[in-house]
Amino acid sequence: MVKNTFLGLLLILTTLNYSNAQVAKSELFTQEIAEKLAALPLHCINNEFPNKTGHSSDTAEDHKLLPSQLHPSFYGCLDWHSSVHGHWMLVKLLKVFPNIKDRQKIISVLSNSFQPEKIKTEAEYFTKYKTTATFERTYGWAWVLKLDQELLTWNDPMAKQWHQNLQPLTREIVRLWTAFLPKQTYPNRTGVHPNTAFGLVFALDWARAAQNVEFEKAVIAKANQFYKTQTNAPAYLEPDGSDFLSPNLEIADLMRRIMPQKEFEIWFRAFLEPKSIQNLLNQPVVSDRKDYQIVHLDGLSISRAWCLKGIASALPKSNPLKAKFEQTSVTFLKNALPNVTSGNYGGDHWLGSFAVYAIFD
Repeated sequence: MVKNTFLGLLLILTTLNYSNAQVAKSELFTQEIAEKLAALPLHCINNEFPNKTGHSSDTAEDHKLLPSQLHPSFYGCLDWHSSVHGHWMLVKLLKVFPNIKDRQKIISVLSNSFQPEKIKTEAEYFTKYKTTATFERTYGWAWVLKLDQELLTWNDPMAKQWHQNLQPLTREIVRLWTAFLPKQTYPNRTGVHPNTAFGLVFALDWARAAQNVEFEKAVIAKANQFYKTQTNAPAYLEPDGSDFLSPNLEIADLMRRIMPQKEFEIWFRAFLEPKSIQNLLNQPVVSDRKDYQIVHLDGLSISRAWCLKGIASALPKSNPLKAKFEQTSVTFLKNALPNVTSGNYGGDHWLGSFAVYAIFD
């Protein structure tokens, strides 16, 4: 069973020094686990319904379009962004485990989605309708760039072709984001999709991988504008009832990418007071995994884990929070990963991607 396999993985992780666990992650996260996780997006990428389109119709005829007509590449997995990061997950697993059991099926699914005409339609969607320039801003945008980054950094002929095919959509997202950044007067501090800091993390990682210096400078400037002088963030109030991101840990995960270690340590000390830190180290409670909103809290445990891991990596060994964050990150994963495949579509269509990102990035 997937749950038992994950539990075994995390029990091993908790017995290791955290840095050693990171080194050994590709050995501990076995191909067997990868195959079980790959089954999740393989099931939902071509599963058109149930579907939450997020589409604003211009006309009555437009309203009648099927999800697969609006989005020929990313129509499954309930919503567009989940489909995109489901594709990212398959690329990542194929990249790490080239001999994965369902290799040919994964390649077939990805090749079908990355067809040039389909990606062209995806890119054109953002300018075809009156209101679609803001579609999936910025969560879905972020996952497109993460997908592009994964392909860009994979030295494989097949991946290079997929990456080339994806470029119309990547360019459109970068164009939209570049135009949006100067107009974004205030950050979104929500714990769900529009969270600004989460989006900027993926945007920054992509810009550096793609060596897009101008976009990188724009992202850094906006991050500093929003967060550099912020102190005493009210993280003691987290979470909201449907959060899958921690608004304040996402900010710290962004700023640790921008600041030198000493500067980040000083900033972080002022950013979160002790009662906020203590609250963030409490694992979120999930009361009903059949509820599509409450199950978000499983994702919150996993995203907190990757943020704590990243923040810890940016703190010096002398900082007492470093070891505490490392251990809490592992504990959160240990408790949350067995629930990645709960058997309920509300979590199954997206949580696997969070798990893979938490372990490998």
